[in-house]
Amino acid sequence: MPRSVNAVASRRRRKKILKAARGYFGARSKVYTVAKNAVEKAMTYAYRDRKNKKRAFRRLWIARINAGVRQHGLSYSKFMHLLSENNVDLNRKVLADMAMNHPDTFKAIVDSVKK
Repeated sequence: MPRSVNAVASRRRRKKILKAARGYFGARSKVYTVAKNAVEKAMTYAYRDRKNKKRAFRRLWIARINAGVRQHGLSYSKFMHLLSENNVDLNRKVLADMAMNHPDTFKAIVDSVKK
């Protein structure tokens, strides 16, 4: 009996990798074995950095809130504590946006939790 190799599936698998490697430099986009390694590495970085992106944005929001709050004589930690005590349910993303783009509204929030 002849050997069955299933060329259709093999070609599809290789084409999928080479399509993902389009735009890579040199052999990374042409040679299957090199492209496979490059795509695998890229996918690893992509997975890792989807997690890191969340951390980076949280750090940015905290820095912006802290800068906004210090203009009104509070620290970030005290402000967040006062927010939770007064049951103000605004997340850091919204607070950071207000501190940057709507300082009057942010000042009103700070004043409301201060008293």
